[in-house]
Amino acid sequence: MTVTHASAPVTEQRDTADPGPKPGAGPRARRRAWATASFHLSAGLLSLLWLLPIALVLVTSVRSFDDISANGLGGLPHSFTLDGFRQAWVDGGQQRALINSLLVTVPTVLLSLLLASMAAFGLSRYDLPGRRTLLLLMLGGNLLPPQILLIPVSRISETLGLYDSLYALIGVQVGFGVGFYVFVLHGFMRSIPPEIQQAAVIDGAGPWQIYRRIILPLATPALAALSALSFTWIFNDLLWAITVLRTDSQMPITASLIGLQGQYVSMWNVIAAGSVIAAAPTVLVFLRFQRHFVAGLNLGAVK
Repeated sequence: MTVTHASAPVTEQRDTADPGPKPGAGPRARRRAWATASFHLSAGLLSLLWLLPIALVLVTSVRSFDDISANGLGGLPHSFTLDGFRQAWVDGGQQRALINSLLVTVPTVLLSLLLASMAAFGLSRYDLPGRRTLLLLMLGGNLLPPQILLIPVSRISETLGLYDSLYALIGVQVGFGVGFYVFVLHGFMRSIPPEIQQAAVIDGAGPWQIYRRIILPLATPALAALSALSFTWIFNDLLWAITVLRTDSQMPITASLIGLQGQYVSMWNVIAAGSVIAAAPTVLVFLRFQRHFVAGLNLGAVK
């Protein structure tokens, strides 16, 4: 008789415990932490370096002239007064200059974006002959240095009878800005799916209805971003203002700052107050359109 011994099944037990940190994980984590800390430290120092002149201007604008004379421009403030703002606003002509800047900037931004959006809509959504040539001409016009066009622009404004008027400055700003806005909006509108326009055509919508009810709402982020940029560029422009304007009462606020510095040579509190007044509108516009501005940049980068 053969006796067979049945062997008991051997069950392999796997260790389900945590194997612990991998070798080298500690040094990698420390290097990552050091890199993050170094980045934040560098970014903080750069931000401080960028904000320091702004803080100096703000502090100087609320100091008195006697305080600056006694303790120096970089000394600690020993006074607080808004008299510098009053002098810059009333005596320095900043009030009139700010109104002139707004009278030029707001219509220019609206008219430029209206014309640019209509041109970009036609060039991006319809197969027009020579559209690539038109886009290249618009882009090439923005590559020309403005210094070589100062005399022609001045002569043309004199010939048209618009010299030394805000209408001349508006026309110049619109003419030199539309090309760039068309180029940007063309790339954005071209990325809109054509099926949306085809569905609107099937429903009986014409080109004007497609532009106004479909394309413009979809292009709102790009238009908001361009609005903030164009407002800043036009409001802060100095070159074209001193090219087509001569009368002090017609000058925008950037040109008025030059006169303010000549009028109050050593009164740094008044000059700093005028700089704060000149910078306030652009800061407010950027803060108002910041969300749309960032969204427009992100959409443009992705598309």
